[in-house]
Amino acid sequence: MRQGSDMWQLKAACRGPQAAVFFPPSHAERKEEKASRELRAKGICDQCHVRGECLDYAIRIREPHGIWGGMNEVERKLMLDRRAS
Repeated sequence: MRQGSDMWQLKAACRGPQAAVFFPPSHAERKEEKASRELRAKGICDQCHVRGECLDYAIRIREPHGIWGGMNEVERKLMLDRRAS
């Protein structure tokens, strides 16, 4: 179990069986399937009380995959790029 500042994960709305929508499947996914999956995941993020902590964590560790804090990997990279410039 995580300790310290990562305790927010215990309160995350994405915990449980729906967690699969936050990451790409092991098989190839069509563009519209990806968009639909990400929209479902972001909808869960919208209701999450620890969304900010989640996004901060993903940015801090430079998480390269999945939806974290309501943003996908491309959106997080753009955010980091904007902060750097």
